[in-house]
Amino acid sequence: MLTVHSALRGLLAALFLVVALPAAAQDIRVGVLAFQGAARARQDFAPTVARLAKALPQADVVLVPLDLGGLTKAVAAGQLDFVITNPGHYLTLEARFGVTRIATLQSFDRAYPTDTVGSAVIVRNRPGHATRLSDLASARLAVVSTEAFGGWQVAAQELRRAGVPSDRLAALVETGFPMDHVITALREGRADAAVLRACMLEDEIARGHIGRAEFAVVGARQSAGFPCQLSSRLYPDWPFARLAGSDERLAKTVATALLAMPETAGQAWTAPEDYTPVHTLLRALHIGPYASLDPPGVRQYLLAHWQWVLAASLALALWAIHGARVEILVRRRTAELRRESAEREKAERSAQKHLEERNQYARLGIVGEMASSIAHELNQPLAAIANYAEGLTRVLDRGQPDPAFLRHGTRGIAGQAERAGAILRRVRGFLHRRDAQRGPLDLNVVLREVVEFFTAATARHDIPLRLELAADLPAVLADRVEVEQVLLNLLQNALEATEAAPQATGPRDIVLATCVRGGKVVVTLRDHGTGLTEAAAAQLFAPFFTTKATGLGLGLPICRTIIESHGGRLWAETATGGGVRMCFVLPASLALQEGRPCASATGIR
Repeated sequence: MLTVHSALRGLLAALFLVVALPAAAQDIRVGVLAFQGAARARQDFAPTVARLAKALPQADVVLVPLDLGGLTKAVAAGQLDFVITNPGHYLTLEARFGVTRIATLQSFDRAYPTDTVGSAVIVRNRPGHATRLSDLASARLAVVSTEAFGGWQVAAQELRRAGVPSDRLAALVETGFPMDHVITALREGRADAAVLRACMLEDEIARGHIGRAEFAVVGARQSAGFPCQLSSRLYPDWPFARLAGSDERLAKTVATALLAMPETAGQAWTAPEDYTPVHTLLRALHIGPYASLDPPGVRQYLLAHWQWVLAASLALALWAIHGARVEILVRRRTAELRRESAEREKAERSAQKHLEERNQYARLGIVGEMASSIAHELNQPLAAIANYAEGLTRVLDRGQPDPAFLRHGTRGIAGQAERAGAILRRVRGFLHRRDAQRGPLDLNVVLREVVEFFTAATARHDIPLRLELAADLPAVLADRVEVEQVLLNLLQNALEATEAAPQATGPRDIVLATCVRGGKVVVTLRDHGTGLTEAAAAQLFAPFFTTKATGLGLGLPICRTIIESHGGRLWAETATGGGVRMCFVLPASLALQEGRPCASATGIR
């Protein structure tokens, strides 16, 4: 059965190659990390080269063995088409040069065929030798390179977990490639222990280069189905990756050839594995793509606050789910009330109650969508507080504190704390359930505050948000929170529509404007988004109609209800040049004062 499966897979690969193979002959250069020397690298990857040569008869497949530094330079110079390297080095190349893995090396003699990269820490097998990783504190440790994954980084993570970070070692003795140099350093007494890639110890014993009882493994651990001695956890095996500039058709051809390699070839490849454990390791060690992380003290401080932000975001998401459930119940209840005409007065009171709840959940939905913006706003004062605290600590550590400097720093901390508190009070006030409280309201002031609250979201998407406010705008009689709810809902819709629109040479900004006409204050919001189809425009304010994949279809109906309850009107227009203009009017609470007249809003009456 396996033979038939392999034959079918080879036939499908051959058919694909006939279609995808580039017509012109070319050299295909595959760089490989030669951690045991160039000759061993050519020997180990000979089955892969043979497979690619067979799949690409018009091309000359060249294997280029290099050390870590040489491999990085070759990728940077664009001298390679593909690269085979260890997982840690791959993530660094991915972050710096955009290389992409297309396959992962697979071994069939182990229970977990792709989790085969680990480390073995060895010492001379003498009485009283170290048996635990924690015994290596103040020891000299031989490694092939601090950039080697199985040859150092995996072991470094295990040593760190055992309470022996690199600064507690007496020295790191870097021997350079090939990796058997660390064995020489251990034999010559230049090191007390050495790090080998998993299974290299067994390979060297099998070749007769090492005596079976010459070395012992420190911190030995077992991994089910893995045949070699280990001092660490196992990680995904080496990836086969394409460079960012390599030919797309060639990459598909190579990937198909690798995945179709039969298990009898002595070497095989599987679909790209999940390298999340490798990311976690590099992040913990602050190396590779995570080398520029903040110092541990500041990082831990910020991470602690980000956990609270994450918890708040999850809570808001749960509230949004709860709101969706409540809305379904509201719809069912409304249908029942229509059939109960005899209880009209009771139905009206219940409908009003449900309307207030629906407004509350709509506000929760808006804040849920803007959770990342809220987190961004909170992050700024928190980061400033951390910086102030760090500066004050340094001044105190010098032993000659400057009272003026300390006073300035503490006032700065207090100011930033008040800023963070103001953000939280604003969100809490927006979410707080309460009865409508109408009073004279300056819409220009409300618009400025809403825009300040929303600017972080538009800046993150690189979409400008402009205000064009009329001078001497008359006040309106309205509830501030309900008007803010309407504005935030319309702004969120405009941002999503503009972000979804194709990139073009025209404007991508969002404009909020106010003007006066006929004793009414007019607010218009103009976007340059995807616009409205005729069908969407006809149902735009219908309950439960939405053009969003995750929308409930309640935002605009609630906005219209709020505006009409204030004696106003809300409508939409197709804007000239693309996009949508959302408009609403509210009656002025005082006699019309002088202000900028409306340019064009066809729905005003």
